[in-house]
Amino acid sequence: MIPASANAKQWLVISMLSGVGAATLNHLARTYQSPFSLSTHVVNDPLASRRLRAIFADPAALERAERLASAEITRLAARDAGLICYQDSEYPEALRVIDDFPVLLFYRGDLQALACPRVAVVGSRKASSYGLECAYRLGAELVDHGIAVVSGVAAGIDGAAHRGALAGNGPTIGVLGCGLDVVYPRGHGRLYDQIAEQGLLVSEYPCGTRPDGFRFPARNRIISGLSRAVVVVEATLKSGSLITARLALDQGREVFAVPGRIDSPVSTGTHALLRDGAYLVESGKDIALALDLEHAASPQDMPAHEQDNLDAQARQVLACLDAYGADIDAITRQVSLPDGLVAQLLLQLELAGYIRQEPGQIYVRTGRQQG
Repeated sequence: MIPASANAKQWLVISMLSGVGAATLNHLARTYQSPFSLSTHVVNDPLASRRLRAIFADPAALERAERLASAEITRLAARDAGLICYQDSEYPEALRVIDDFPVLLFYRGDLQALACPRVAVVGSRKASSYGLECAYRLGAELVDHGIAVVSGVAAGIDGAAHRGALAGNGPTIGVLGCGLDVVYPRGHGRLYDQIAEQGLLVSEYPCGTRPDGFRFPARNRIISGLSRAVVVVEATLKSGSLITARLALDQGREVFAVPGRIDSPVSTGTHALLRDGAYLVESGKDIALALDLEHAASPQDMPAHEQDNLDAQARQVLACLDAYGADIDAITRQVSLPDGLVAQLLLQLELAGYIRQEPGQIYVRTGRQQG
């Protein structure tokens, strides 16, 4: 873990002042640049607001902020976490140049994840099985092309995209709307740890910060700011993912969308994006090509002799399935094989992790690819 720089520590002190939130901290960084002797500069600045001058004119408040900052550094060290500020060389340049950049980034994991080209994959918390499969597959395919997957570690699409990237042994970056030590949603504790082990967790909030609703739209600017592009997998017309897409456009990023079912409420937002000119995405390779980041063959493009030990009949059954699913009768009609053999092949594919069975004996394809 990289020790916090003198600049980062001083900005942390300033952030601990009562009345100094993320927007005020950004204003101070833009206006005064250096965090040192900031109280003197602000108090003597005729253009500073009365409120701001009052904050920096209180010696007791400054002493309290220094104590809180020191305690935060101790908490970070105990959690094997670190802190960087926008003036540090480790801070991502793509984030530094957005208007409302976070002055501070708290992190767990390896900052080298920021050295990769990055693409965000976001979408609905109440995702369909189709959306979850798409997000998982995109996560795995993007890291296969050397692209780090950025998302918000939320339920639904975010979590599926992170898990796909992890399964592909590639880096993934989780942007939190709370402190690094606060697991939200509660069931994602293991996912937090996996992301920190294989990639990076970041937050603009100190330890102990709760996941209040207003923090998530603010977090979205970091997700898009870190990324070359934003991919929306599933979203309603009022989804926070569309906020991320709009932020991406404002920041000069590309926006991609995955088409969904026409009868699904969680597809209305993505279809609106497509009507407005977003790139249509069917695979990670589509994204890599559009961003000129392709450097490896996609798994589904591998020749048959490089595929694993699935026999021809099993591959024939697998080819009949997608994330929407089909029952055994529909599959049998497509492959023209005996019912008993189709059942055996489905079991083989399920045990190998290529498909799963859903209620009503509907078989759907998982994110795993042949290869």
